[in-house]
Amino acid sequence: MRIVTYGAACSLDGFIARPDGAVDWLIFTKDAQAIMADYWQRIDTILMGRKTYEVAAGMGGGGGGGSAGIRTFVFSRTLTSLPGKGVTLVREDAAAFVRQLKQSPGKDICVMGGGDFARSLLAAGVIDEIGLNVHPVLLGSGIPMFLDPKRQVDLELTECRALAGGCAFVNYKVRQAVPAPRQRAKKQRAS
Repeated sequence: MRIVTYGAACSLDGFIARPDGAVDWLIFTKDAQAIMADYWQRIDTILMGRKTYEVAAGMGGGGGGGSAGIRTFVFSRTLTSLPGKGVTLVREDAAAFVRQLKQSPGKDICVMGGGDFARSLLAAGVIDEIGLNVHPVLLGSGIPMFLDPKRQVDLELTECRALAGGCAFVNYKVRQAVPAPRQRAKKQRAS
């Protein structure tokens, strides 16, 4: 089964950008670039919500991550079409679509951006890993890496290493929730 990873560079207090979307505080280092180059070799699919797509398209990206062979799906309930090529609009239930995509042949899958889209996928239990490049800065406010998924999400640390510039790369496996014994019994009786 394909692995779905949600990740980004973030401040120590959990923001991926300033309130106005600026990322002028990011530190670009060779070791972080090496991690990303390796990661891009392992994926063939990018998933993003409408807001992330609009930011990426405004910066000249938005389709295929700049690499041949990468498919991009943009999830939106409000858009009816997308300009350009190489990007597929998905208007159906994101969690169901991602579950089906995970079962199809291919490389791993990247969830890009954050906000409501990532929250909905975490809540649905379809994200398998979370990777962070934590920067040594407290922004105080901004665009949060995580919004409340309405449930506890348990994680298992799989990698942690220091990067240049005082950054830390951490990767976690998402432990998929197992219903408590009482909930399982209710579900079994309902069947």
